[in-house]
Amino acid sequence: MRIVLLTALGVGGATVFGSLLGFLFKKVSHKFSDIVLSFAAGVMLAAAVLGLVLPSLEYGGTYGLPITVAGIFAGALCLNLIDKLVPHLHKLMGPDIETHNNANLSKVLLFVMAIAIHNLPEGIAAGVGFGSGDTAQALIIAGGIALQNIPEGMVIIGPMLAAGVSTKRTFICAMLTGLVEVAGTLIGYFAVSLSAAILPFALAFAGGTMLYVISDEMIPETHAHGSERGATYALLIGFCVMLATDVLLG
Repeated sequence: MRIVLLTALGVGGATVFGSLLGFLFKKVSHKFSDIVLSFAAGVMLAAAVLGLVLPSLEYGGTYGLPITVAGIFAGALCLNLIDKLVPHLHKLMGPDIETHNNANLSKVLLFVMAIAIHNLPEGIAAGVGFGSGDTAQALIIAGGIALQNIPEGMVIIGPMLAAGVSTKRTFICAMLTGLVEVAGTLIGYFAVSLSAAILPFALAFAGGTMLYVISDEMIPETHAHGSERGATYALLIGFCVMLATDVLLG
C-alpha cells in the first residue's frame, strides 16, 4: 500500500513540478514540450499494451479476448464522453488564450478544469496497474503518465497568469489538478483490490483510456507546432525504452 500511495503522490506531484517549471519558464518552448510529451506518449503506448492490454487477455481466461476488447472500447468511450462535455488541451488552446484580456478568464478556467477531469481516468489507469501484482510494470505505467503531466503542468501557468489570475491562485489550481490524479490512482487501486473479478476488464479499461489519450490528445498536440519529425522519433524512443525495460525486468 505504501508504494501505491507514493506512486499516487508522484504521479500527481509531476503536475505540480511541471507548474513550478511553468513559473520559471512562462514561455515554454513548444519544441521542448513536444519532445517530452512525445517521449511520454511512446512510454504510455508500450505500457498500455504490455502492462494493461496483454495482462487483461491473460487474466480473462477463456473470455479474455471479448472482455479485453469491451474494456478497451469502454475506456475510450468514457473519455470520448468527457471530451464532449469538456474539451481538452489542443481544443481549448486557441491562439488568443495568452492575450492579456480578462474576457479569456472563463476559457482558461475551463482549460484547467478539463485537465483536472482528464487526470482522473489517467490516475485510475496508474492505480489499476498495481492490481496485476506486477509492481515494476505498474511503476513504469505510472512513470509514463507522470512524464505526460510535467509539460501539461507547465502549460497551465502562462494562460492563467496572462488572464489575470494571481500567482498564488494559479499554483493552487495546478496543485488541485495534481490531487485529482492522486485520488484517481487510489480509486483504481482499491477498485481492483476489492474485487479480483473485475481485474481483466479494469486493466483493459485503463488501457483504453491511455490509448485514447495518446491518439486524441498527445499526438495531435505534439504535431501542431512543426515538430512532427522530432516528435515521432521521441515517441519511438519512448516506446523502445519501455519495451527494453519490460524485457530486462522479465
